[in-house]
Amino acid sequence: MSDLLTDSQFTEFRKLIYDASGITFSETNRSILDSRLKERLRDKNLENLDAYYKIITSDKEEFKLFLDSITTNLTRFFRNQPHFDALINYVIPHVIENKKKTGDTKIKIWSAGCSTGEEPYTLAMLLKDKLPAPYTFEIIASDISLKSLMVGQQGFYPESRISGIPQNYLASYFTKTDKGYQVKPDLMKTIKFDYHNLRYDMGARNLDIVFCRNVLIYFDEPAQKNTIDNFWKSMAKNSYLFIGHSESLFGMDTKFEFLKTPWACLYQKNEA
Repeated sequence: MSDLLTDSQFTEFRKLIYDASGITFSETNRSILDSRLKERLRDKNLENLDAYYKIITSDKEEFKLFLDSITTNLTRFFRNQPHFDALINYVIPHVIENKKKTGDTKIKIWSAGCSTGEEPYTLAMLLKDKLPAPYTFEIIASDISLKSLMVGQQGFYPESRISGIPQNYLASYFTKTDKGYQVKPDLMKTIKFDYHNLRYDMGARNLDIVFCRNVLIYFDEPAQKNTIDNFWKSMAKNSYLFIGHSESLFGMDTKFEFLKTPWACLYQKNEA
């Protein structure tokens, strides 16, 4: 049991969070919310939780900072390698095959819930290395955490964060500094970092590939369904969706088709 939130306050805060973001807090993760609120009270030099509630319901910028503080940003480069193997060996060849029919040579990718940028930079390195001419790519990387987006935009990672990057990629796409590694400008310019709340339609259309891994687990079923429907609207007629290995669309009313490749399982959108 938390030692800050009363039951009525817990109900108020979790409803506010859910209505704004779709993120669900239950009794099992109530302590996380409790600890994050303590941090915000210290930062604002407040002792009264009700006073802080009034602030975040009237100050949009503080509310963004609050949402930033409660999101979990666990990520790393080349996380879950089988997904990237499936991307290079199966998805990219099929996307190219479809694009040959229209003459389009640009592959559009969305890294949704990108955290501090390791996932979109991993995608960018792989595509820079593996994508055949004349095809090019662009990546939209979005998150609800402004703090995480700033890390991604800066493209700097301490040595402790670059484990998993192959040495040839590290040499090609990063510059070593005294304090860590800086992503080179040519790779950085392939990614556009943008604040986005997955509760809403981003507005992008005709995306070829969407990565949204280990994000849906924080949503309840209605919020998951809403997010998946928004992905469907944003994606091209023949496109591919990657979600976390512990996540599934099984039982959800969706048009996405389950796809099992020799490397990993994912989902595809097929429309005539």
